[in-house]
Amino acid sequence: MLMESKESLAQLGSYLGGLMFLWAIFQQFFPNQLRNYLEKYSQRLASHLYPYIQIRFNELTGERLMRSEAYSAIENYLSTNSSLHAKRLKADVVKSNNQSLVLSMDDHEEVVDEFKGVKLWWASGKNNSKTQTVSFYQVSDERRYYILTFHKRHRELIVGAYLNHVLKEGKAIKVRNRQRKLYTNHGSYWSHVVFQHPATFQTLALEQEKKQDIIDDLIAFSQAEEFYARIGRAWKRGYLLYGPPGTGKSTMISAMANLLNYDIYDLELTAVRDNTDLRRLLIETSTCGGERIIVFTTNYVEKLDPALIRKGRMDKHIELSYCGFEAFKVLAKNYLCIEDHPLFSTIGKLLGEAKITPAEVAEHLMPKKIVSGQAEISLKSLIQGLEKAKQDEKLKAEEEEAKKKALDDKNEDKHQESKCDLKSNGY
Repeated sequence: MLMESKESLAQLGSYLGGLMFLWAIFQQFFPNQLRNYLEKYSQRLASHLYPYIQIRFNELTGERLMRSEAYSAIENYLSTNSSLHAKRLKADVVKSNNQSLVLSMDDHEEVVDEFKGVKLWWASGKNNSKTQTVSFYQVSDERRYYILTFHKRHRELIVGAYLNHVLKEGKAIKVRNRQRKLYTNHGSYWSHVVFQHPATFQTLALEQEKKQDIIDDLIAFSQAEEFYARIGRAWKRGYLLYGPPGTGKSTMISAMANLLNYDIYDLELTAVRDNTDLRRLLIETSTCGGERIIVFTTNYVEKLDPALIRKGRMDKHIELSYCGFEAFKVLAKNYLCIEDHPLFSTIGKLLGEAKITPAEVAEHLMPKKIVSGQAEISLKSLIQGLEKAKQDEKLKAEEEEAKKKALDDKNEDKHQESKCDLKSNGY
């Protein structure tokens, strides 16, 4: 048995040696034109015998070897499939709010996908580049790629609908996993930090009906790309948030960004020199697609130029006013983890009589120390704050009334003096 295996190996070695000799003879004595001719027809013959088509997607493309958007989208798309079917995986942490772990295909691994009943195969590969490149950017010698294999009778379906599906899903996964940013401008340039704000519409101190109306409007806008393209309008929407300080305008913007997974660009107009710089800043903004939401905030809406807030520029006007009972119940649930209490009726009555912002209510509800009965302590503190605010409003109204009466009396005295002067002059 051992002798037979040795003879087989020796025979195989002689065959390989003969093939290598013939290949060397072929390369040395056959002209390039004939070799190209033979390769052309051998590939054509192989295509008839091998009924599968392969498409290769390189990681780096172009003269500057930039990372291909198609490769990134495919990588994101396959991360969901490969985590279930691939035997060798790579793990990486996505720097998002929850620091989630993402799995992707390892090099030289293959997974099977299915689309509308058609089976196809994705394979990842890697090779080392031997060419020397001059670039201002640090470029790795490794060249990764994906190869898609499918039967030639499904060419139209795969090249059209399937690849569009892969790119769309891959971009959506990238948006969900990406690290969102808060941008601020310094003159005509943006700088950014990681955006991590816990605000959501569930924790926002706002009436439920108004809250749901805003959520529905935002979601409808984010899904209306085809509608805006059909009517010939830019895919943007303007919101005007107005109300006294401390009513949650900045928190509302953070909740919007968290709902839609958008970046935030905080534009400081006083730092912009002219319209050219402003236009450059606006062009450089980006979200998860081509859409833009522009939010204006102001404490005094009556002081704004009507042309600035007209429909078409600011599509939706949202008033964020003083804290009402519904908003208070949201804050009580957030801060004290309670949905009802005997003191709620007293607080509800006082909220209808006193003007207090959600920020001021939150300050009273914020636990100062961990003790038993903290909810009742915080609610009593809020009642005292509401009674004080009510008393302050009463005193302020009395002072304004007194000032108005004094001004009226002063004007009346001047009027009487004018009449006396006219009489003394004989008029």
